[in-house]
Amino acid sequence: MAKFVIECPCCGRYAEAKTGFFSRKKIDCSCGYTINVRTDRLASRVCPHCGNTVVYDQAQGDKALCPVCREPINTLADNVKLEEFSCAQCGVRLEVARGTATYVCPVCDFENDVAERLLSEKIKRDGLASVIKYEGDNETLVWKHPIEDFNMGSQLIVHESQEAIFFRDGQALDLFGAGRYTLETQQLPIMEKLYKLPTDTEGTFHSEVYYINMATQMGIKWGTDSKVRLFDPASGLHVELGASGEFNIRVTDSRKLLLKVVGTAGGLGQAELLGVGSGKGFFRAMVMTQVKSFLAQAIRDSGISVLEIDAHLMELSGALRERINAGLAEYGLTMPEFYVARIVTPDDDPNFRRMKEQYAEQYLLVRQEQIKKSEAEAAQARKMVEAETEARIKIISAQGSAEAYRLQAQAEAEEMRMKGYTYQQETARQVGLEAMKNGITGSGSGGGIGDIASLGVTLGAMGGVIGMTKDAMGPILGGGSEIGKAVTEGTKPDAAPAPDFWDCECGQKGIRSKFCPECGKPKPTMKADAWDCPKCGTKGITSKFCPECGAKRPASAETWDCPECGAKGITSKFCPECGHKREG
Repeated sequence: MAKFVIECPCCGRYAEAKTGFFSRKKIDCSCGYTINVRTDRLASRVCPHCGNTVVYDQAQGDKALCPVCREPINTLADNVKLEEFSCAQCGVRLEVARGTATYVCPVCDFENDVAERLLSEKIKRDGLASVIKYEGDNETLVWKHPIEDFNMGSQLIVHESQEAIFFRDGQALDLFGAGRYTLETQQLPIMEKLYKLPTDTEGTFHSEVYYINMATQMGIKWGTDSKVRLFDPASGLHVELGASGEFNIRVTDSRKLLLKVVGTAGGLGQAELLGVGSGKGFFRAMVMTQVKSFLAQAIRDSGISVLEIDAHLMELSGALRERINAGLAEYGLTMPEFYVARIVTPDDDPNFRRMKEQYAEQYLLVRQEQIKKSEAEAAQARKMVEAETEARIKIISAQGSAEAYRLQAQAEAEEMRMKGYTYQQETARQVGLEAMKNGITGSGSGGGIGDIASLGVTLGAMGGVIGMTKDAMGPILGGGSEIGKAVTEGTKPDAAPAPDFWDCECGQKGIRSKFCPECGKPKPTMKADAWDCPKCGTKGITSKFCPECGAKRPASAETWDCPECGAKGITSKFCPECGHKREG
């Protein structure tokens, strides 16, 4: 187990530590800081031999070597060597060990940057500053170079994301963009015009250089310092809300920002914009006022519910950015982006709880109304579908019945045609058979004939009694009358006219009545130029071809009137009444 001294990272004092498994891993420094031996044993220091800042292990004691020049870096002489400088605030002379980064003045409590103070005194002592460059961090908007009173011929270095403003005797002169400049008369035209520079390039003059960071500062947090009391238009209640988020900021006019905001201060950082931590900031009051006033105004004017405000954060963010940028433009700043990331709701406020309950009840009522409306629409649609289906079934059934009747009639007609008799003759035969069954045999010279004739009259009477229609009983009655007439006069009965069937537009076929039994439409009258198909019997055709069998319309025969007997519309060569031959 070996002993070694370890430097406190907080105050720079040294404490004794040991190596080994059972040694103490944490040591309390007199300043109150707890030194972690495992982690704090690695320290950084400027090598007194090569001047590089290196990291070394303090546990190695005086055997620790600089990794660059391989010279001892932790010797007693290096540890006890002190550096002397003046406090930047009160001017008292201070002494610190070499390698100390910062030191708090015991007189005025000002935290001095040891490296900066040593460099400043070195330049004052030597009388020149060879290189002027930016040494601040990326969170700084304006940084003043700690060295003043440069010599002519010094090198000024400005990066791409920076601008530098040169001051002499408190007056802002030239503005430098990115590049490397030599502080000579040719590089300072404005200064040459205002001042008569000495010809001696080694001559010094009182000057200052400010660096302005032109890069966009990202992710700067903001938040309201108090709740915003506003009126919710949806519920009619007053609630208090808070808001927070982030914004990005960028310098647009270096000279305007430096003259109106920074002034003679040593710089301007992100924390000083809104005063994060300290509560004081250059633009804190402006940002808070804009957020509070516009948030309440937007909710009132647009009728946005507090419970739905999260859906409008982008709109609120864009409007607030425009309002805040209008005020920042006067100081050479702009906010490319401003975000309202969170709205803090008062969950413990009774008004807010009542508002949520009202919103929930209203949502449930609206949802119930939507469900009832959907159910009513579904029931109505279902009824319409059922009615349409029932109508289609009726039409299909009627069409099937009509088609079956038509097919049966065609089959019977074809059978009778093949047997060589007509429907009227078959009807007469059936009547005769019925008469024979009823004892009307026709015996004697007149009794049978009278009975058959009486059978026709009786059938007609029966048709009137039982309410049968004329269309249904016509063939039977006509057949019976013809039979009676034929028996009485000893002549052959004439063929009864074929029943007149027609089809309706609704699909009902084989209709005998004057009106359609399904839709009630009247029977269409045959046009003057209509014709009947001789092949299938379809009547009232107006087209050139039969719609049932496709037969072509027969050519109309030329007719003539008989000059002897006056018969009209004759198509044959001889008059069927008087036998007169057609002239011409």
